[in-house]
Amino acid sequence: KAFYRKKNSLLHVNTNYFTLQVSPVLYLNAGKQTENNTDLLYINTRGAEVRGSIDNKVGFYFFAADNQMLMQDYATQRTFLPGFSDPIVPGEGFAKYFKTNRGVDFISARGYITFGVTKHIKIQFGHDKNFIGNGYRSLFLSDNAAPYTFVKVITEVGKFKYTNLFADMNAGYMNGQRYNNKIFTMHHLSYNILPNLNIGLFESIMQGPKDSAATSTPWQLNYLNPIIFSRYIESYQGSDDNSMMGLDLKWNFLRHFSFYGQVLLDEFILKEVTKRTGWWGNKQALQMGLKYVNAFGVKNLDLQGEMNYVRPYVYSHKSNFTSYTHYNQALAHPLGANFVEWIGIARFQPAKRLFLTGKLFYIKTGEDSSSLSSNVNNNRGGNIFKPYTSVATANTYGNTIGQGIATDIIIASLQVSYMLKHNFYIDLYLQYRSKNSAMESRSLNTTFVSGGIRWNLPSRVQEY
Repeated sequence: KAFYRKKNSLLHVNTNYFTLQVSPVLYLNAGKQTENNTDLLYINTRGAEVRGSIDNKVGFYFFAADNQMLMQDYATQRTFLPGFSDPIVPGEGFAKYFKTNRGVDFISARGYITFGVTKHIKIQFGHDKNFIGNGYRSLFLSDNAAPYTFVKVITEVGKFKYTNLFADMNAGYMNGQRYNNKIFTMHHLSYNILPNLNIGLFESIMQGPKDSAATSTPWQLNYLNPIIFSRYIESYQGSDDNSMMGLDLKWNFLRHFSFYGQVLLDEFILKEVTKRTGWWGNKQALQMGLKYVNAFGVKNLDLQGEMNYVRPYVYSHKSNFTSYTHYNQALAHPLGANFVEWIGIARFQPAKRLFLTGKLFYIKTGEDSSSLSSNVNNNRGGNIFKPYTSVATANTYGNTIGQGIATDIIIASLQVSYMLKHNFYIDLYLQYRSKNSAMESRSLNTTFVSGGIRWNLPSRVQEY
């Protein structure tokens, strides 16, 4: 009697003190890119999703899947980084080679337990990702990187919502060796000024080992302080950790519109900003976006426009132990820094089971001539894994977005999804990506067409 009681569940149990829902997950997709490669590209994911609760106070969630993938050329380049013997799958982490020197085989595993401490406070412990913001991207904390172990405390009182996040992260993975861990602390306080207007204050600290030969990074008790303003604690201790602050806003207006934004300050000295001399330490980022629901009076037509502006050297620090990264991946925007990006998204549901999504990205950035060298001539501010120590004295002024090897990227995609049964989709996907680089050998144009089925899973896309 417990089987197939819910449309999206294989198993469902519901008693006075215990609930359990087990759902299969499946993603089978295959396609071709028209340039540079004749291989059949594919995604093969099989697994299960488990969720439930105990005594209406403790909730749990677990996801596990086995995956094999062969991706487009540009995504493969990001997976198989120069100087690294092992592939690192974007958003996943370590992988093994599968069949060819371009295929990957990896396990996805995420999960957490949530405790209701009081009516207003809950604690979550697990291994997963987190996202802070209202946009398609986040300049604070996104789901771009691999999952990590964390403790999250969420407090909601009246118009206030306060989130504390304490996470154990990894400084990188190279040539079969996992780097030492590093500690991440984040606070986000939001307040509903009006029913339709919310503002938030964000801050974070990335703490690495004081000794590079250390095998782990110990927690500093001061950073476990749940009160916001860790930047003050860092300054008081004379710490050399990487701290950032930011503001975010969301404003719903005229029933159909929502404006949102983020401002991130990695470094900020007002006199250097006002002089407009391109000081290397002017490390700020800005996001602005607008959503239009039921656009032009058309039901189920939603439009979104977004701009992300990130100056050179934002998120970078003195080493991978304090850079804003985890497992060789950016914790915020997948492009790192030194770019401006415009995004347009249209979502339309013309029929009950039919979903159309079109996206357009335009990116202007600047690349280094070498991804391996960290000397000052090969660090133009986009690769956030490179230390900025030599830049501070050699390239002090004259830094602008797009410096380095000028690069323009255009991505246009259309996805058509038909829901055959609850949460079971048939997908058709078309993507065009054009990369034009001042270094001709790096220019790459790809057209990708794929189709497949998807059950209880979101689409897996590579948009960078």
